[in-house]
Amino acid sequence: QVYKEKLYGKKYVWFLIGWYADNWFRIKDPAINCTEAEMAEAVEGHVTTEIVMLNPENTRSISNMTSQEFIEKLQKRLGKNPEETGGFQEAPLAYDAIWALALALNKTSAELVKKGLRLEDFNYNNKNITDEIYRALNSSAFEGVSGHVVFDASGSRMAWTLIEQLQGGVYKKIGYYDSTKDNLSWYNNDKWIGGAPPADYTKVITTFRFLSQKLFISVSVLASLGILLAIICLAFNIYNGHVRYIQNSQPYLNNMTAVGCTLALAAVFPLGLDGYHIGPGLFPFVCQARLWLLGLGFSLAYGSMFTKIWWVHTVFTKKEDKKEKRKTLEPWKLYATVGLLVGLDVVTLIIWQIVDPLHRTIEEFTKEEPKTDTDVSILPQLEHCSSTKMNTWLGIFYGFKGLLLLLGIFLAYETKSVSTEKINDHRAVGMAIYNVAVLCLITAPVTMILSSQQDAAFAFASLAVVFSSYITLVVLFVPKMRRLITRGEWQSEQQDTMKTGSSTNNNEEEKSRLLEKENRELEKIIAEKEERVSELRQQLQDRQQLRSRRRSSNP
Repeated sequence: QVYKEKLYGKKYVWFLIGWYADNWFRIKDPAINCTEAEMAEAVEGHVTTEIVMLNPENTRSISNMTSQEFIEKLQKRLGKNPEETGGFQEAPLAYDAIWALALALNKTSAELVKKGLRLEDFNYNNKNITDEIYRALNSSAFEGVSGHVVFDASGSRMAWTLIEQLQGGVYKKIGYYDSTKDNLSWYNNDKWIGGAPPADYTKVITTFRFLSQKLFISVSVLASLGILLAIICLAFNIYNGHVRYIQNSQPYLNNMTAVGCTLALAAVFPLGLDGYHIGPGLFPFVCQARLWLLGLGFSLAYGSMFTKIWWVHTVFTKKEDKKEKRKTLEPWKLYATVGLLVGLDVVTLIIWQIVDPLHRTIEEFTKEEPKTDTDVSILPQLEHCSSTKMNTWLGIFYGFKGLLLLLGIFLAYETKSVSTEKINDHRAVGMAIYNVAVLCLITAPVTMILSSQQDAAFAFASLAVVFSSYITLVVLFVPKMRRLITRGEWQSEQQDTMKTGSSTNNNEEEKSRLLEKENRELEKIIAEKEERVSELRQQLQDRQQLRSRRRSSNP
């Protein structure tokens, strides 16, 4: 069964009864369906313990024989193959037992004489003689052919214990143990499969699952390029802030979007930091950095785009009092809306950090057995950023952000057909909102499900941030760059400004231009109407002359 269950080798050591014959595992048995080689493989290295039946020291016993002399006499009496004779190994014990009994009876006889008794008077009901025999045996101590003979209080022989090990199919003595003196004699000739004794317990090695460094470096490069792109877009928007086309896109909100994308992309770096890079003491600060960068980045980037769509929907989709409504689009209201969204996030994050701050938690997985055949098991662990009521805080955070995302999709759909020069890039903003909302709504639940798989969770979260930021920056700023470069609008407006020296506000110039255009169209319409009126007057005069001629001819 040991062979069939593979319960042997360098991880196991078996302790078996020591008084079996030396070749017990080689004897064929019809009831066992293992070969001799399989049996030898299974029992190799096992340890046996048995009482020392023959004194290993060549000293003379009470019978005036050494242990070797006793064995020689015994073998001479038994004749051929004495080892196959039953009881051959135990013969020294039996011989010393007879001596112990004889000495005890001799001592008992001397004690009984003092009491006026004789051994011949013994029977099993005579307690006095029985007690004397017990005391005599209990105090026996002599050297026999099996070693030093002495008994404990319960009548058991207190002898040396022989320790043997099966090495290469042969039993080798590896030590003795003297229970009377609690002394172990070790020969240091023990041999073990694998070179060392198996461990007496399974050693558990704790290992942390760290993020793949190749994945972290790759995403970090993408995030760094995205931050560079955001800085370029921000610089472009600030530099061309005087251009009418840029001003009509609410450049300050676009600047907020670029800053928000920069913060969100910067959150990729702490998202990838774990115990491979930092110690447990710094982990809570990394957790807070992740939360604040993602929270504020989302509020600034998405909040500014949401504000544009919200005000376009509020101002330009209502039919009643449309002209009056158009006048209510004031920049400070847009900035106040973004400030409100950011403020809500800041207050929420501060309360979260004070009441239930994020800290380092350890997730343990099922123990794993290494491929090497050793008494070692590996306990994988994974670091997380968590708090006592993590699910509650995530529910508040995700619930609020989710409503904003869904509302943003609705408003972008509602305003897709609106055309206004007040916010001339609201269609691009709507497209960016679609992409950001879809990515966020998919990524948030997926990362929660894959939280125990560090590589997959990081890949989903970081790539969602990277792609959302890239899409937002490209959709909002690249068309503006292309228009200004291809049409040279910033150059012509600079030249106009130099010629006229006018310091008039660009919004006022746009209004004046629109009024002039509308005036020219009205003048054209009036000219057409006047020409039509003159044609009708001429036709009326012709008809009147025709009538007067007919009247004069009738008489």
